[in-house]
Amino acid sequence: MREMKYLALALLAILPAAAIAQEKVETTVSADVVNQYIWRGQDLGDVSLQPTLGIDYKGFSLSAWGSVGLSDKDDTKEFDLTASYGVGGFHVGVTDYWFNSPNERYFSYASHKTSHVFEGNIGYDFGAVAFNWYTNFAGNDGVNKSGKRAYSSYAEATAPFKLGGCDWEATLGFVPYATSFYGDAHGFAVTNLGLKATKEIKVTDSFVVPIFAGVTANPSTEKAYLVFGFTLKP
Repeated sequence: MREMKYLALALLAILPAAAIAQEKVETTVSADVVNQYIWRGQDLGDVSLQPTLGIDYKGFSLSAWGSVGLSDKDDTKEFDLTASYGVGGFHVGVTDYWFNSPNERYFSYASHKTSHVFEGNIGYDFGAVAFNWYTNFAGNDGVNKSGKRAYSSYAEATAPFKLGGCDWEATLGFVPYATSFYGDAHGFAVTNLGLKATKEIKVTDSFVVPIFAGVTANPSTEKAYLVFGFTLKP
């Protein structure tokens, strides 16, 4: 029994303080409004509303995220579900992406017909820089040069910093190998170079609205975007 007690004390000693401290369920409710929906260097729509609902408990989190076009009725509709676990700077998770094309039925999972894309992700936040890797493992994935499932992957490094009273973030994202999922990349391709600034605007003593603006360039497709938006949350 004494050995078990010492083992328990040792485990508590090495667990990050943040993982121990979070004893309550935390809920996230928010919505972004953006002038363009740009994802990993790809243009997925014009003016869009993007709500989020999530819960977190002791490092585990479940979240729902969506996007619907406000200015163009033909813009892609999206609904994503993510389950993840994080401890310290490390995190791992799975996301179920759903788009209303090619199949508008949500509960259709048939091979070659489903609009779901299933992705695994893993990453580590070192503080000065965070690195994340994403790979599709099922669903409506892209294909490689041979026409077979590509297991499409994307990797991204982000670095936060403060400048001029704003919170900034620099992003470098790339596709490591050929896939039609990311703009028909024919091999290794840098698809996302970004610089984003965020600042909170005080409306009342108890209500602030974060606004953000960013420049995103996709060297692979030779396109660039200027994105502006704001976040509404309790």
